Amino acid sequence: MAGFRSLARQVRDPGCDVALRRYSLRKCLERFAPYGHRATWDHLCRRHGFGHEDRDLDPARLVAALDEVEEARAVWLAYERRFAERRRREKRLGLRTPGPIDDWHRLTWGGNGVARCVDPAVHPDLPLGEALRRLIAALEAGTGGCCPVCGGDRFVWRWDGLDEACGPVCGNCGVLVPAPVLSDETLASARRRAARADAVRELAAVG
Repeated sequence: MAGFRSLARQVRDPGCDVALRRYSLRKCLERFAPYGHRATWDHLCRRHGFGHEDRDLDPARLVAALDEVEEARAVWLAYERRFAERRRREKRLGLRTPGPIDDWHRLTWGGNGVARCVDPAVHPDLPLGEALRRLIAALEAGTGGCCPVCGGDRFVWRWDGLDEACGPVCGNCGVLVPAPVLSDETLASARRRAARADAVRELAAVG
């Protein structure tokens, strides 16, 4: 199976058919897609001006999209190196019990879906790298009451039976925010909001 770098070289190769270059970009997103595969693809299509199903498009747009993905991947890999170094230091000091951020990070190693958007059509307008920088800053700063990506303060708790799709979703940018970066009060409010929405749906179904 081709790795991210090998696929990236195919996207940039002018000797390759444009359809293959597009396919290789999609395959890159199977290795690294911060918003999840479908939402990241939608983001790239909008930002770089090509359609979801375009087969004959300007190769320069594909390369520009790849540049954005690679820049974001570099941001995340740098964070993962710092994370791994910190954990090694902590283990040497006898601190072997992982904290909430560590538990969350274990499920996102590699960065795929690290800022998952549960609705593929709703995601931040920011470049991928900037979105990750803001998320990482929040991971390293402690808890708060706002979305680390867009600053929104309204969340709804989502649960659909899948661990990776469970948690507080920002009502503004659509990111599934890591629970450890939000305060207990903010998380409780998100759960209450979801419970009220469920009750309204149940009443509507009965009525």
